[in-house]
Amino acid sequence: MNIGYARTSTVEQVAGFEAQIRDLKAHGCEKVFSEQLSSVDSKRAQLEAAIDFCRDGDVLTCTKLDRLARSVADLVKIEERLNAKGAGLHVMDPAMDTGTPAGRLVFNVIASIAQFEREIMLTRQREGIAKARNDGKYKGRKPTARSQADRIRSLHAGKMKAPEIAIQLEISERSVYRVLASLGQTQC
Repeated sequence: MNIGYARTSTVEQVAGFEAQIRDLKAHGCEKVFSEQLSSVDSKRAQLEAAIDFCRDGDVLTCTKLDRLARSVADLVKIEERLNAKGAGLHVMDPAMDTGTPAGRLVFNVIASIAQFEREIMLTRQREGIAKARNDGKYKGRKPTARSQADRIRSLHAGKMKAPEIAIQLEISERSVYRVLASLGQTQC
C-alpha cells in the first residue's frame, strides 16, 4: 500500500498543504496522513500514526524531505523504523525510493551530504561564538530555570514537589533540583 504523509509548519500555509495532499493522491497514495504543525516544537502524531500504519511491503511517501524529517538523524531513524517493518520510504522531490538499490544509494548520499553540511555549519557557529566571546559580545543563552528561582522557592515552600514544579513552570525536573540546591533548600 502506498501511504502518504503531508505536513506544513503553520495553518496559514494552506496552498502548500493542499498541494502536498493533491500530489500524494495523484502519486497513488491510498491513505494520506496530514498535519499542520512545526516539526521542531511538537510531537508529530500523524507521522507516528503513518509509521504505525505501515506494514510489510508498504511505502511511506512524502513530497519533500523537509516535510518529513527535522534533521538527517531524524530522517535516518524514520527510515530505520520503516525498514524494520519491511516498509519503504519514497520521497517525490528529490526522487528517492529506499525500496530499490539505487534509491538506497541516493538516500545514503543525500543523508551523508546533509550531515556534512550540518557539521560544517556547527563548526562555523562554534568559531563565531568563540570570536564573539573573545570580543566580549557573547553572553550565551539566558538561563530559564534560574530566572524563575523565586517562583520555584515559593512553590516549594507551598509543599509542591519538584516534579510538579517542573511541569507547572515547563522546565526540567533536574533544573528545579539544581535551583533548590543553589538556594540551600532541601529537595523534595
